[in-house]
Amino acid sequence: MTLQNDLKLYHGSYIEVSKPDLDKCADGKDFGKGFYLTTDIKQAQRFVRSSVGKAIKNGIRVEDSKKGFVSEFVLSFGKDLRIHEFADADVEWLHCVAAHRRKALFPQEISKWGDYDIITGKIANDNTNQVITAYINGLYGPVGTERADSTAISLLMPEKLTDQICFRTVKALNAIRFVKADVYRIV
Repeated sequence: MTLQNDLKLYHGSYIEVSKPDLDKCADGKDFGKGFYLTTDIKQAQRFVRSSVGKAIKNGIRVEDSKKGFVSEFVLSFGKDLRIHEFADADVEWLHCVAAHRRKALFPQEISKWGDYDIITGKIANDNTNQVITAYINGLYGPVGTERADSTAISLLMPEKLTDQICFRTVKALNAIRFVKADVYRIV
């Protein structure tokens, strides 16, 4: 995926998100703290279910546990943003994801990606979360070794993963424009 102007992006949540706020974004996500979007509306719809469940678990009052929202944005960015696009779920991607999920694993990775406004690449979704967790916990061998890396990547089936775009700075958020939010019913 290549980021380009006028690209439609989607965010699934238990609430409509028309004005993203980085202070409300959780840390420990795949590419660090930021506002996450995808080009895949079905992925955003799947995230609605997850978002509703997490909100309820965290004691947030949810108006209707059977619905959420898919907010649509359009990308329009200038050339002054620092952007990194992972072309595939490879070793560099795996180390970036693992480092952001557990900072003590690869501290050099955290500083390596710290100055980027936007990071985009494959999403480690619910189907692959077990593989990433097993990797982080050393079940495929010592984390960062060739054996552990290659085992995890082969189990991820990267060709089946969809994309995610992490907007990590206010400057990055200024590159997206809210279009609309549609109600999404959880079945």
